[in-house]
Amino acid sequence: MRTLCSSTLIGEFFVIGFAALVAMKDPGLSTSTVWLVSGIAMALCLALCGLLTRPGGVALGWALQIALIASGIYVPTMYFMGAIFAGLWWASVHYGRKIDEAKARFAARSTQDSPSGA
Repeated sequence: MRTLCSSTLIGEFFVIGFAALVAMKDPGLSTSTVWLVSGIAMALCLALCGLLTRPGGVALGWALQIALIASGIYVPTMYFMGAIFAGLWWASVHYGRKIDEAKARFAARSTQDSPSGA
């Protein structure tokens, strides 16, 4: 699960950076505010890559997905991009867990099949 979710978070890192460039064109937003909020979100993406296996890591990822969709208030394209990444996040969590379970079953089966002397 960690590999798939981390890949999604790294993709979001770049999307947030590009969205910040678009948001800077809004005359109602100061450049420092845009980069502060975007920088925090980008740092959260990187931090979550390491926190995925900890309790609450996936829940923080869902909170980031909601925030990404909500950022569509300032950059309307983010409604679409946020929804896409929320779908990718769901798929990463869902299929990542299935892959982890399959790996565990395979490892258990291979230890049972190996001779005790080896």
